[in-house]
Amino acid sequence: MSFQPGRSVVYRNFSAGRLVNVRPCRVVSDDERGLLLWLARDTPVIIEVAADGRGVRQMPFTEWVSAERRLVPSTWSGPGILKFIPPEGDHSVWFFRTGDGVFKEWYVNLEEHAVRWDDGDLAGVDVVDQDLDVVVAPDRSWQWKDEDEFAERLALPEHYWVPSPDEVWAEGRRMIKKIEAGDFPFDGTWTDFRPDPSWPVPAEVPPGWDRPGAR
Repeated sequence: MSFQPGRSVVYRNFSAGRLVNVRPCRVVSDDERGLLLWLARDTPVIIEVAADGRGVRQMPFTEWVSAERRLVPSTWSGPGILKFIPPEGDHSVWFFRTGDGVFKEWYVNLEEHAVRWDDGDLAGVDVVDQDLDVVVAPDRSWQWKDEDEFAERLALPEHYWVPSPDEVWAEGRRMIKKIEAGDFPFDGTWTDFRPDPSWPVPAEVPPGWDRPGAR
């Protein structure tokens, strides 16, 4: 299954089988290297919050697992980002930018490999975020991110959606070797990307965003 450049798709994240966020994106390219998506500033999104409006990172995980939760509309308020999903591996690589559109850093988002789906009117990719990440500066110096959050959630295995923490750490270390070697996509590819000015910012999260997960 491949997606045509310019097509609108949704990037959806699931946790323990629950849909927790939806981000409409634009396909930049889809080839042997992988799928490249563009998430524009001010894009309408869907996020999961507790009844009081707080997100999962705004309370202890012990509180989150018993909280009443709901999906609500929100907006991607940060600068636009590229999301690269390779054909293999349990990760995606995000290209963060400054408000002026200048490349700022890479972000290795460790996640269960994306599963594609295509319903005709709407298509997308479904992932399971594994929380642990690697942040990479333009000079390819790097640091782990969210180790404390990862450990906190692993302490509640009956509620956590990561079955093998060792595999997550191993995937991160595998990516660090690529980072230090300057291998693709950490070789400067797409760091000067500019979105097609004819692409409109989505007006809404498209109908069908809540279809059952593909995984």
